[in-house]
This record gives sequence, C-alpha cells and structure tokens, in this order.
Amino acid sequence: MAQSSRHDAWQAGDSYEAYMGRWSRPVAARFLDWLAMPDGLDWLDVGCGTGALSGAVVKKHKPKSLIAVDPSAGFVAKARENVPDGEADFRVGDAQALPLEANSRDVVVSALALNFVPDKVTALREMKRVTRPGGTIAFYVWDYPGGGVEFMRAFWNAATALDPAAGELTEDNRFPFCTPAGLTGLAEEAGLGNVACTALEAPTVFRDFEDYWMPFTLGAGPAPGYCVSLAPVARERLKAKLSDTLPRRDDGAIPLKARAWALKTAVD
Repeated sequence: MAQSSRHDAWQAGDSYEAYMGRWSRPVAARFLDWLAMPDGLDWLDVGCGTGALSGAVVKKHKPKSLIAVDPSAGFVAKARENVPDGEADFRVGDAQALPLEANSRDVVVSALALNFVPDKVTALREMKRVTRPGGTIAFYVWDYPGGGVEFMRAFWNAATALDPAAGELTEDNRFPFCTPAGLTGLAEEAGLGNVACTALEAPTVFRDFEDYWMPFTLGAGPAPGYCVSLAPVARERLKAKLSDTLPRRDDGAIPLKARAWALKTAVD
C-alpha cells in the first residue's frame, strides 16, 4: 500500500465528523445557494460521506427523491444517523460504477470527494450517464493547492518543519488538480461543457487548542493518520509546535477559514 493511501483512514464516521464533517455543513449551504435548484427534483449525492450535503439538500430543497452513495460503510451508517429516516436513500456504492439507471436523476452532486476517487474522469462520466437531459452536475473540493483549508495547512506546516518526509503526504502535493483550471480540465475530458466555477468560503473557528488538536488524534484522514502514526514523543513535539504557532483570539478561540472550489454544468 502506498504511503499516502495508508493514511487515508476514512472508515470511522464519528472520527471524520469531528475532523472534517462539522466544517462541511456551512460549505454545503453555500454550495446549494449557488446552485439555486428548485424543489421537488430527483437528486444523487456521490461520495456522500457522513451526510452533510445530503442533509442540506433535504432541508433546503424538499427533493422528490435523494439517493446518496459512498464506498465507506462506516460513512453510510453515520449519514443514516445524521439525516432523518426516510428522507434519503443511503447506499454503499462506487462513484466509478454508479448503481443507477441512465437518465434517472435531475441533479447529481458531489461534495469534497472527487479527489479521493481513483479514476475521476470515469466518475464524472458516470455522473453524466445518470443525469437527465437538461439536468445539472455540480461538485466541489477543498482548495488544497491554495492552502484553502487553513487548519489543515497549519498542521502540515508544523509537521514538515519537524519531519520533512511528511511533505509527501500533504494534500496540496497529492491533489494538485484541485484548482479551477485543473477541475475544469477534468470536466471537459469527461465530456462536460459550459462549466461555471466559483469559490466557497466558510469560517472554521475552534473553541480552544484542544478543540483543534483532538480530531488529529482520531486517525480519520491523511493528517490525523499521520499524527497517530507518530511515536508519543514526536506527537507531543508536534502538538507543542502547533500550540505555539496557531492564531488566538482573546477568549482562546482559534479563528481560521476554509475555501473550496465548486463547478457546475448543465447536461445536454
């Protein structure tokens, strides 16, 4: 197993919720505001994770139906807990071979997941296959190359200062295509045209340093996976460096922000 993929420990839904899931919801709301879809449509959420976007769709758009798929059984189980029973159909499934009929969905969306799909162009072609003519495909990913997830960037800056080899695991190094040009290129290769792109930004304010640090100790995701792989002494050294370098408000809160890039297109 490659070193980078070894740290992509995405099975534990509760751990992911503490690390990234809680910050996914405000970005999901901004994404849906940008899409401005009407109520009563058939939706598909590809790579639904713990259900942040699915829950927002249910609350905002009253879909006729919502199917959500994710390869992680742990995530699917957590999503079922997070979204009221009966309002979405959560399934274990592969973005590269969607378990749906062609031309069966009005809106196909994907939140913070495409970069983890091995064959991204195949996944986008699958999204196009299941979308009805005149329907919408839209997705978003974190702005890793631009350091858009500031709490993650701060972690890796501290980690690589202490251990240069950690630089091989950073998301900007692994996902350099997560830019408007890179994502538009993937969409065009998949046969999607007339792509529109925008930035989605949201605050990520931590109550205190422990609120910031604790999710990194749970192992869900590349940075937490790296953190738990460290020997105790090295982990404490990393914790101390972060504590010394993170910004603080007078009340001890740590004010940071996150940015994602979103793309959308209408299917012919």
